[in-house]
Amino acid sequence: MTTTPTAPATLPTLREGAFGPAVSLVCRECGTTRELGPHYACHECFGPLEIGYEFGAVTREQIEAGPANIWRYKALLPVPDDIESSPNLEPGFTRLLEARNLAAELGITKLWVKDDSTNPTNSFKDRVVACALSAAREFGSKVFACPSTGNLANAVAAAGARAGIRTVVFIPSNLETPKQVNSAVFTENLVAVDGNYDDVNKLASEIAGEEDGWAFVNVNVRPFYAEGSKTLGYEIAEQLGWRLPDQIVIPVASGSQLTKVHKAFQELIALGLVEDKPYKVFGAQAEGCNPVATAFAEGHDAIRPVKPDTIAKSLAIGNPADGIYVLDIARQTGGGVEQVSDDQIRDAIVLLARTEGIFTETAGGTTLAVLKKLVATGQLDPELETVFINTGHGLKTLDAVSGVVGPAATIAPTYDAFVAADLA
Repeated sequence: MTTTPTAPATLPTLREGAFGPAVSLVCRECGTTRELGPHYACHECFGPLEIGYEFGAVTREQIEAGPANIWRYKALLPVPDDIESSPNLEPGFTRLLEARNLAAELGITKLWVKDDSTNPTNSFKDRVVACALSAAREFGSKVFACPSTGNLANAVAAAGARAGIRTVVFIPSNLETPKQVNSAVFTENLVAVDGNYDDVNKLASEIAGEEDGWAFVNVNVRPFYAEGSKTLGYEIAEQLGWRLPDQIVIPVASGSQLTKVHKAFQELIALGLVEDKPYKVFGAQAEGCNPVATAFAEGHDAIRPVKPDTIAKSLAIGNPADGIYVLDIARQTGGGVEQVSDDQIRDAIVLLARTEGIFTETAGGTTLAVLKKLVATGQLDPELETVFINTGHGLKTLDAVSGVVGPAATIAPTYDAFVAADLA
């Protein structure tokens, strides 16, 4: 029998302005609203909840006068006006690079890469965690936690250390070693679980339902956490000179990032901060974890869960929570969801590194490989301005390319050996 999650009994009275312009939680399925709190499922239909807002007047000048991190957009996020005074990792406002060499290689007229590998723990997850941490503080949570495929665990552990709150992070036991180390260095409470991410997530949901005072960033405070991904969309628009790209390619794990970038674009349009124009949204998955890409290709509205088997472990969510919404957005915007093989992912990692000097992890390799496929198959117009998102740094997934790249030659320390190796 299905039960509705309940809020911790010790939830304190919220201070005025605790969540800025956020006014309620809204069910994405039936539209039912409820009070702001650590809730993530609708009491009426069990649909997912997201943040509802009443935005005031927001200007470009107001945003541009803010700090060079995601808090420049605090008037559009569920955070208090004094958010900068709370110890946090201050992520965001990462570089948007024009990828001229890569564009020439792919035959694209104008191509940009939004490079989130330069965030504090080298992935976009620092954005969502910052918003979740703010919510956890306001709710008086005692433990900051998450189930994770790696990057989220790194971000939660580091943010918790900075904020001085106890952290516990749960990961699949077969996770890449660099990601395990990048979490364990920040917290003594790294828990490896025998199973895949969906098993880890199920365990986290059970703990969240039983333990008082635990804020699982992507479970019971998920509505607040997910809003952090909107800042990717805000930044892309601002960095393009307050306009939207024609096409954007985004990796799909749970699907939340793609849906929130689209939400950010729509909010900017509604607020008059950018011109209303059509744009296409494309999602990227690996063949070894392709439930959304498969549903899109087959014209289905439902997602059939899969058991992940891919080098792109940060995208290895076999039952993506936002998968159906990704399908809706891809279809509504005239975009799509594509999949690529592990070998194509490896090739794309090397391609980005050797054309633009950016070392991406397997999620970014997936995104670029899909971009390349979309151009080759005619799904993406090479004449239109295009952005793709690099979500993390390649040092986190070294094993993916360790057998692909290496020394061009091993020579004796002599000039003759150098000449003989034909390296001149």
